[in-house]
Amino acid sequence: MASMSRSSDDSPVMAGSVSCSQFYDTTVAGACSEMSYPLCAERRKTESVQKVSLTVVLAFFANLVVAVAKTIAALLTGSASITAEAAHSWADTGNEVFLLVADRRGAIERDVHHPLGYGRETYFWSTIAAFGLFTVGAVVSVGHGIQELSAHESNRDAWVAYLVLGISAVFEGLSFSQALRQARAGARERGRSTLDHVLVSSDTTLRAVFAEDSAALIGLVIAFLGVLLHQLTGNGVYDAAGSILIGVLLGVVAIVLIERNRRFVVGQDANAELTNAILAEILHSDQIDRVTYLHLEFVGPGRIYLVAAVDLVGNDNESHLAVRLKGVEATIEENEHIERAVLTLSLPGDESLTVSPD
Repeated sequence: MASMSRSSDDSPVMAGSVSCSQFYDTTVAGACSEMSYPLCAERRKTESVQKVSLTVVLAFFANLVVAVAKTIAALLTGSASITAEAAHSWADTGNEVFLLVADRRGAIERDVHHPLGYGRETYFWSTIAAFGLFTVGAVVSVGHGIQELSAHESNRDAWVAYLVLGISAVFEGLSFSQALRQARAGARERGRSTLDHVLVSSDTTLRAVFAEDSAALIGLVIAFLGVLLHQLTGNGVYDAAGSILIGVLLGVVAIVLIERNRRFVVGQDANAELTNAILAEILHSDQIDRVTYLHLEFVGPGRIYLVAAVDLVGNDNESHLAVRLKGVEATIEENEHIERAVLTLSLPGDESLTVSPD
């Protein structure tokens, strides 16, 4: 493989290759959409983990403060919408703990027992967090709302609910702004919209925090309307309906997160654009004559497992070929986004892969 060099913006690129920004991926997954510019290690994995962990920590403390405030408000007002919001915030608070575990476990370096690393643990723990959002947030909110549909309790101390909702909006907004800044930075690097980047990213913790904080802000609006309509009309159905709507919102968010994590747990492969770009880099090597097979699969946020069948230049004997293959594999694995590279020799009759035109 070609050697590594530094570009003018201090982003590592492959010597002799085009700029990383020319490999923007518009369809598949985040940190290694990060994948998006193959074999371009724009940042070290530890730095990425620290950045995501900061987002998760801020979300944890914001949700904890908000959960306590909403619980007090729910007890004072008896509002179904505020009770649903309290359950929502407690679910989010617990989820941030799982996301921190996901970050830390997924960052462990590979060993003899896990030759592809621990990256997929990130998706496992993130899925647990999403199930928590569904059960504690969605199910409790919908169930409580249904119970309150037949209740005739008057609206008590509505000003307390409004005050807490306002305070919650400030804290949730601060947490969301951090997630939004990180998502926008990643989207800008990859030439895509922020929402598209969040949805397709392999960075599951960023997606979870972004989705949960977005749902939290929308939930605050729903709760406000539920309390307000209850106060104006004296009909508690509006408050109960607010609780149900909040639960439905959380259920939809949880299902989307679970589905995205499922794809990466079972093995999300690379899209055609990424495969084409990495194929071009492999063929750029003066050690490789042709490539007949190439498989790329995510094994963690921004981490790729690469398998390829290649023909090496020259006619070395078997022992020399094995040594040369190991050398090429080691060079590929120097890239921060390649967790493991496995190369085998092509058969004489295998069809060569070619780089598709742009």
